[in-house]
Amino acid sequence: MIPRPIKSLARTVGLTRPRVAAARMACERTTLALAGPRRALPGGRILCYHAIGQPECGVNDLTPGRFRHQIELALRLGYRFVPAATIAEGRGEPWDLAITFDDGWHSVLGAAAPILREHEVPWSLFVVSGWLDRPGTGPPGVLGWREVEALAAAGAEIGSHSITHPDFGRISAEQAAEELEGSRSAIAARLGIRPDSFAIPLGQSANWTPAAARAAERAGYRIVYAQAVETRPGGTVGRSFVTYFDNDLVFGALLGGAYDAWEEWI
Repeated sequence: MIPRPIKSLARTVGLTRPRVAAARMACERTTLALAGPRRALPGGRILCYHAIGQPECGVNDLTPGRFRHQIELALRLGYRFVPAATIAEGRGEPWDLAITFDDGWHSVLGAAAPILREHEVPWSLFVVSGWLDRPGTGPPGVLGWREVEALAAAGAEIGSHSITHPDFGRISAEQAAEELEGSRSAIAARLGIRPDSFAIPLGQSANWTPAAARAAERAGYRIVYAQAVETRPGGTVGRSFVTYFDNDLVFGALLGGAYDAWEEWI
């Protein structure tokens, strides 16, 4: 336990938990980027983004300029953008990339979608259905159903990210089944789309269980996305998490697999 005087001093100088975590993340990603050359995944790589131009999302937010630069840099390097399912199903090539977004932040519509459309990049969005059904229960700044419907009509794949964004490693099998089945049914009712893909909230190895995996299969999900390619739970598809700190050095290392065994929140 941290003594109270030290906690008070930390607050005085602005050392909040989020700031310390962000500083640690920046140092870790830069250190791993400098560690040496890596290799592309044989079947392609799926990138996981969150917000584009919403600073309240902290390390999960990129500026629109940086996001555009990353898309254009990948194209200049010879990468091809494909649907996430192409890679998830084992049909990808080493120079294939896929773009996914978690949570459904408003900036995905206003900032990311135009850039992706301009470059003809297919992409996927995983939404939290309860946040859409009950505005105000989720964080401020997320999309509504009409906006998600517009993105689907424009070609984005819509997948599930649960009803309430829980840690599936901490809930019961019954709760997991409710989250999985309920979110799929809500998306079907609102959009006429019964998604077969699910992105695990938080996405790390500790955030998924065998019971949740069985519930996902029963609910009708064909693909379950995690993060951390090498440490992902069995039966899931790995993605590479892109952060606020990912300059050209870090982004290039990410494409080369520098973070395939790195879980950012543990």
